[in-house]
Formats: sequence, structure tokens, C-alpha cells
Amino acid sequence: MKIAIGNDHAAPELKLAVKAHLEERGFEVTDMGCTVGERCDYPDAAAAVCDKVTSGECELGILICGTGLGMSYAANKIKGIRAACCSDYFSARLSREHNNANVLCFGARVVGEGTALDLVDIFVDTPFSGDERHQRRIDKITALENR
Repeated sequence: MKIAIGNDHAAPELKLAVKAHLEERGFEVTDMGCTVGERCDYPDAAAAVCDKVTSGECELGILICGTGLGMSYAANKIKGIRAACCSDYFSARLSREHNNANVLCFGARVVGEGTALDLVDIFVDTPFSGDERHQRRIDKITALENR
């Protein structure tokens, strides 16, 4: 599986830890974030990662900023993206299982490295249930997006 990852200046260290973790697990990771000491705006990183996801070049995306909120706001403005800002395991699992989220967002100032790696594992390892009621709701989200 190919995963795009991005960050702003609040999270270059955590991004590197997540990237290394994913590569150790055998995932191909495309890094769209900034480096230590570099300043960047979270909407730019969100757009770069989400473009990789919507084009099909990457199956999933991960975005990290200070809180995860700014990244999720920006990502969810992009057609075809269902970004979930998660800081707990239950939300990370259900974001995939029920909502078929394709981008995980979290905050480097909210979760520590251990929790971040667990969130990533849960997100990438949890498939969409395919349940008809969940798909119906996702279709309604897509209809809202197309208004």
C-alpha cells in the first residue's frame, strides 16, 4: 500500500517517526511535508497529500500539524477526501470501518509518539466494513460535496 504523509512546522519530528514506522511495516511512503526548521502552512501540506490520494497514486494519507484540526479542515475541502481528526483508538478504527476515511489527521501537540504510531496502525489496518447502511451515509456525504 502507498501512503502519502504531510506535516507543517509543528510536526516534522513526529512525521519522521511515523514515516519510519510505516516503512518498517513495508508501506511505500511519499513524504509531502516540511523538514525540521522549515516553516510551512498546513493547507499546502494538506493539498499535496490529498492530491496524491484523490489521483489514486496513494491509497491513504496522513496529515500532522499542531492539533490535527487545521489539517482536517483543509483536507475536507478537497473533493473525494474524508479526513478524520483522531486522538483516540476508537475514533481511528471507526473512521475507517464506518466512514471509509482516506486521510488520518492528528496533532503533534495532542498525542505522543506512541499513541500516534498506534493510531496509524489502527487506521491502515482497519478495512471499511462495506455495510450498506454505512455506504449509504458515505454516498450522502458525497452528495453534499457535489452540491
